[in-house]
Amino acid sequence: MKVYALYRHPIKSHGREAIERVHLSQGQSMPWDRVWAITHEVSKFSTEKPAWASCYNFMIGARTPGLAGIWAKLDEETRAITLTHQDLEPLSFEPDNPKDSDRFLAWVAPLCPPNRAQPRGIVSVDGRSMTDTTYPSVSIMNTASHAAVADALGNPITKERWRGNIWLDDLAEWVELGWIGREISIGSAVLRVREPIERCQVTNTNPVTGQRDTATLDVLNSQFGHQNFGVYAEVITTGDIALGDTAKVI
Repeated sequence: MKVYALYRHPIKSHGREAIERVHLSQGQSMPWDRVWAITHEVSKFSTEKPAWASCYNFMIGARTPGLAGIWAKLDEETRAITLTHQDLEPLSFEPDNPKDSDRFLAWVAPLCPPNRAQPRGIVSVDGRSMTDTTYPSVSIMNTASHAAVADALGNPITKERWRGNIWLDDLAEWVELGWIGREISIGSAVLRVREPIERCQVTNTNPVTGQRDTATLDVLNSQFGHQNFGVYAEVITTGDIALGDTAKVI
């Protein structure tokens, strides 16, 4: 198995960025992945006592499909992010800067349906990313499983719609679902696979246009007998991962 692609998502549900290498730390999620999240008008996230909260407290692509069309580029030194979307002018801003919050909210507003909860603010939690899991996780995807879903759909789909962190190539389709409880070395890091990723409506959404254009969930259930794609893992040994690195179940 080889590392085929690496992605991080600096702002939860608001863009993805392809990277070439990453340093994983034991007990942590991927660096700069889902560091920030966007609250909405009925969010129960506490700004006085910030702590990890479930995805329902934030703006997410399952409820606001247009967000899926956002791409991101992060400057790690300045913590500034540039967001792009085919229907909007690029926006460069600093999520930690309160003065930039209104600029971001104005930029993203056209992507948010008026009959849905509207974005209200940008939040983060020191030392904890806003993963969809209650523990710091890294998601692992299989290119062969992706190809199987595309074949079943009868249309090509891009891998970015799965919002994965690590993509592996040169293995059998769906083999990753048998890794639960096992460990996998990738580059010099070791991860323990915890659970499959049960998928939601956002996978039906085109990551370029932000429009729902496939029946991905229907195909997963009808053709493969489940609604899973990819697996969540936790980092148990600190190490580096780069494109082309070898991966092995141990």
